[in-house]
Amino acid sequence: MSIGKALKQEVIKKFANGKNDTGSAEVQCAILTNRISALTEHLKIHKKDYHSRRGLLILIGQRKRLLAYLRNKSNERYASLIKKLGIRK
Repeated sequence: MSIGKALKQEVIKKFANGKNDTGSAEVQCAILTNRISALTEHLKIHKKDYHSRRGLLILIGQRKRLLAYLRNKSNERYASLIKKLGIRK
């Protein structure tokens, strides 16, 4: 389940640090979060789709590693990203 080109550009604009920023940790986490939410909705309908479930777990692991990197690098950026994405309590 990939996200569309237009939605991806929208996410990049929202989470980018600068004008040409397309690959920072914040942008990557935001894109992964959109893909995770799309796969989660898919799996609510198709409960026995184990191949997509494995892909979801891989995406969650990637996002977890990126967030750990960001937390070690800059705690302020980590906290603001978590608040924007709404993925922690």
